[in-house]
Amino acid sequence: MTKTTTAEELYTTGTYLEQNPLWHTEESRWKAEHIMRMLDRQKIVPDTICEVGCGAGEVLKQLQQTLVNRCDLLGCDISPQAIALCKARANERLHFLLGDITQIPDQNFDLILVLDVLEHMEDYFSLLRNLKERARFKIFQIPLDLSVQTVLRATPLIKDRRRYGHIHYFTKEIALQLLQDLGYQIIDHFYTAVSLDIPSRELKNLVMRVPRRLLYSMNRDLAVRLLGGYRIMILAK
Repeated sequence: MTKTTTAEELYTTGTYLEQNPLWHTEESRWKAEHIMRMLDRQKIVPDTICEVGCGAGEVLKQLQQTLVNRCDLLGCDISPQAIALCKARANERLHFLLGDITQIPDQNFDLILVLDVLEHMEDYFSLLRNLKERARFKIFQIPLDLSVQTVLRATPLIKDRRRYGHIHYFTKEIALQLLQDLGYQIIDHFYTAVSLDIPSRELKNLVMRVPRRLLYSMNRDLAVRLLGGYRIMILAK
């Protein structure tokens, strides 16, 4: 009988790196740009930042190159392979830790980043409760995998589950309500159009690009609910 791989083992055994050898670094500048957009909208200038589930560390590297102040940055990840990729990006103000944020119980931050992480975790409620008092501001990015087209076709959800380890699925309303249920105050949020902004060679993404862009220009919420291909970035306290 084949042993079932747990959600955590996917990242700690090297399987995730085998399936995603770039560890999504091709999205890092795009993510950093949206984080800066959120910070600029709310006039937030953090002195300390921690990213939970930092992957290869490139988002923090991009932020360090963009921030106007001398900010201290820390990335945490449970994957030894991810932290190994981070080493080339580390410097005197950019550090990385193998493990999760609960292993540094006495340290708080101005800003905590949780980017495309919750959908991977078996128990994201515990993480969100732990993070709530660890920083004044938190920025979440959550894929909105649930849409009319993904539910009707079914295979996109299964594909993302197998390759990317997505074991939870969200809509905009579910993501916002989740944080509110746990006592977070939503300050700002907006969609991030990964399907339009990040180049893709997959035929289905190329075919969907035009209707997604057209419908999004007319009604953003409707486009996201019907066609998918978007994420939501949320600033919360």
